[in-house]
Amino acid sequence: MADGAATGLTPGYLDVARSLSGRAWRQRPAETATIRAHMQALGLSEPLARALAARGVPAEEGADFLSPTLKRLFPDPSSFMDMDKAAEAIVSAVQAGERVHVFADYDVDGASSAALLVRWFRAMGTELPIYVPDRLTEGYGPSPAAFDRLKALGADLVVTVDCGAAANEAIAHACAIGLKVVVIDHHMMREEPPQCLAVVNPNRPGCGSGQGNLAAAGVVFVLLAALNREARRRAVFEGRAEPEIRQWLDLAALGAICDVTRLSGFNRALAGLGLGVMSGWSNPGLKALLAVAGSEPGPAKVNHAGFILGPRINAGGRIGRADLGTRLLSTDDPEEARALAEELDALNVARREVEREVTETAVRRVEAAGHHADGSAVVVVAGEDWHPGVVGIVAGRLRERWRKPVIVIGVDAAAGVGKGSGRSQPGMNLGRAVQAAWNAGLLLAGGGHAMAAGLTVRPDGIDALRDYLNAALAGEQVEAEAQDWVEVDALIDPSAATRVLFEDFERLAPFGPGNPEPLFALGGVQAREPVQMNGGHVRCRLVGADGASVRAIAWRCADLPLGRALLAGQGGLSVVGRLKADDWNGRRGVQFEIEDAADPRMSI
Repeated sequence: MADGAATGLTPGYLDVARSLSGRAWRQRPAETATIRAHMQALGLSEPLARALAARGVPAEEGADFLSPTLKRLFPDPSSFMDMDKAAEAIVSAVQAGERVHVFADYDVDGASSAALLVRWFRAMGTELPIYVPDRLTEGYGPSPAAFDRLKALGADLVVTVDCGAAANEAIAHACAIGLKVVVIDHHMMREEPPQCLAVVNPNRPGCGSGQGNLAAAGVVFVLLAALNREARRRAVFEGRAEPEIRQWLDLAALGAICDVTRLSGFNRALAGLGLGVMSGWSNPGLKALLAVAGSEPGPAKVNHAGFILGPRINAGGRIGRADLGTRLLSTDDPEEARALAEELDALNVARREVEREVTETAVRRVEAAGHHADGSAVVVVAGEDWHPGVVGIVAGRLRERWRKPVIVIGVDAAAGVGKGSGRSQPGMNLGRAVQAAWNAGLLLAGGGHAMAAGLTVRPDGIDALRDYLNAALAGEQVEAEAQDWVEVDALIDPSAATRVLFEDFERLAPFGPGNPEPLFALGGVQAREPVQMNGGHVRCRLVGADGASVRAIAWRCADLPLGRALLAGQGGLSVVGRLKADDWNGRRGVQFEIEDAADPRMSI
């Protein structure tokens, strides 16, 4: 094949044109010349160089990808529309002794963003009061009533983080009652921004920063650099130490990972370097949360942020007190951190049970009606008294199950309102479609970004909303389904599924959107000693023709074709999955996390 040609473009890798999940497999496409360049310049093995090239990393950017630095990748804060205005307004308020409050969303990104600001203000000798709206009684984002309360509390300036960019009417009210407002956000917004002192949002129409993949915590981290620069320009640091913002990179990483943002460029540097800072577990809240989760301190991975810390921080906003997560990430008191962590851990246990019940009901309802398999672009399912704090998680679970965007709506019949959350499929911009539905008058509120959205709708408008979204996303559906491949990085034998291979590919971490976790294929294996576990998980050993084996697990699949094949002990399977560290009892091995499987004899 000539240099520069793409490889692996033929469908049916390992003869799999239709797997047990209904997808075709292919080797992840990569340019031959780029593979060779990475091998020569970086000394990588061919499989690792191929994986790097397949992630769109050109030869000249390989070193920055593997070893990202803030020095090379940090954007000029002034490239963000209104960033200089925001910094000037906040530093002016600090100098004038004005009362500044932060208004944060109730999820991990909001909590991380607020905690970053709280810690900067504390370094400047001032405590920053926090306001987090209650999900049930106030809903998402700023409202006139919330601004009234902040005004009564004596606020002069309110900084909204991870919300506010689409709250035009509420912010107009704030200005009318004499509140100054600065918005720091990353969500999709209207063409006309809220009229306030500054609206900093890399996804704002006309913003030239090129940083639209940042979570709000990433935008706030850039704001901290702008604040230091503005304060330095005004000689505010004479006689005092300048806040060292690098010590808070763990919070920026937490927001980036838990908000499932695209980990490329500067955002990748934030996540990777932030996990390095997190590994020291110097933040009392994160350390306490790790302890109550029963995990040992050590090198922080995406798994820590996304599956151990994040769900517990979110639990307060979902079914408890909305400000618990922000308070946990902001405190420097180990005892307060321990108490908050224990409360959040207990709420997370309760959240899991509520989530399980809603998921089971939603699956039965959709599959009984056939809406998951009727060719529609999006699934919209609603139920009375479904807790609005878990509908987003349930939507994510169902999206994984049906491979299409899903919106789950909890209806409060007494109040005559439904609150929903959606998760999307790559290639389908759900946030844009929801914003269009709001513009069309079908929603009481709505917004989001490409992969996630939230909305408020009248119960009698849900059917019209479903029809509208199906029409709006139909064009994107065709392309998204055509691209819904299982993309394999390398074919290995069970004997090659080792810690050495795992650690070699870990050089590509952190993983997430834009940098998918490597997928390995095993050919001709049998599932032996299968066991169904609580939660519908299936554990087994995958054994090759030579008798070599690797421990494996498949999540939430016992009632799906994949799970049934594994539980039957089927042989001759092709299996695709990820290598995970298995350090139980100090064994330092690996486990194979199954993504998909196929019987090549039946997949054509």
